[in-house]
Amino acid sequence: MSRARERKIIHIDMDAFYASVEQRNNPELRGKPVIVGGAPDSRGVVSTCSYEARRYGIHSAMSSAEAYRRSPHAIFIVNPNFEEYYRVSRQIRDIFGEITPIIEPLSLDEAYLDVTRNIPGISSATHLAERIKRKIFELTGLTASAGVSYNKSLAKIASEWKKPDGLTVIRPEEAEFFLSKLAVSQFWGVGPVTAGKMSKLGIHTGADLRSWPLWKLTKAFGKSGPWFYKLCRGIDERPVETLRERKSLGKERTFAKDISVMSELEELLKSLATDVWRSLIKEGISGKTITIKIKYYDFRQITRSRSLLDSFQNLEDFIDAAITLLRNTEADRIPVRLLGVSMSSINRKAHQPSAKQLSFQFAGNVNI
Repeated sequence: MSRARERKIIHIDMDAFYASVEQRNNPELRGKPVIVGGAPDSRGVVSTCSYEARRYGIHSAMSSAEAYRRSPHAIFIVNPNFEEYYRVSRQIRDIFGEITPIIEPLSLDEAYLDVTRNIPGISSATHLAERIKRKIFELTGLTASAGVSYNKSLAKIASEWKKPDGLTVIRPEEAEFFLSKLAVSQFWGVGPVTAGKMSKLGIHTGADLRSWPLWKLTKAFGKSGPWFYKLCRGIDERPVETLRERKSLGKERTFAKDISVMSELEELLKSLATDVWRSLIKEGISGKTITIKIKYYDFRQITRSRSLLDSFQNLEDFIDAAITLLRNTEADRIPVRLLGVSMSSINRKAHQPSAKQLSFQFAGNVNI
């Protein structure tokens, strides 16, 4: 554990990346609520939005229709310039490469860097983070937020702490106090559903989470229990891993009660497909093969797939393909306990996703 605390990890997260690039390239958009994502009259979702839009409570993954309801005067970018996003992302990646070869990209706009040993030979990870942020702004005119700590989860939490254009450092001797005051919803890996369940159990802060023994967390949260046990104690031994080519991207959900009503399954599948599509957009990738996964009440599992000659171009086609596959199963006759959908045959150079749904529409101190 003491050895793990000697690592120096930086998490860099660009601020409202797609929207910021659009505002930088088009002065008329500056200072205005800008939403990159699906059109308001589509089943699309918000990929990202400017900080002006966030003042209206708009956020990533929100439906475009809801975003429009909250801010009808917002500017919707439904034809995002992925070529430009890629170009800027490569510029940023080159800056990272001047600091360290140990880079783990999470998407076009964020990455982990292990700077324990680094190319400039600078001992302070904080100074390196400041240098990276400065060079990004000088080269691209965009701001980034940085988190610095001794592990990945803490670095990611830190990068979110003072957005936009923030820099937060969590040193080893500060971690316990910092995490004890943190709302569980701000912990890495704790989504809205899990946070809601924790709230019902009286777990609201890191201190509350820390008071639960391992056996109790495992009983309440299954395989995630040991992760939460370590997380609230500042333990995360995952290394920063260099880029591995993604083979597929998917989401699945296990139901508390088996479902055999097709219309209900279709709505759940739409939600899962929308989550997958949002992730595809965030990573700037698409794919040619859709697969649905079904596990029946008796634990019998099946998959159904469909492949196109070219990548899926919009969310509507992706959802329609998923539902068509679902209707060719026994899901309306045999109760279902798990449903999933994934995209494979990933292609980063193909026509980017959401072309149809995404034209302007105005509507011991360690020196960290």
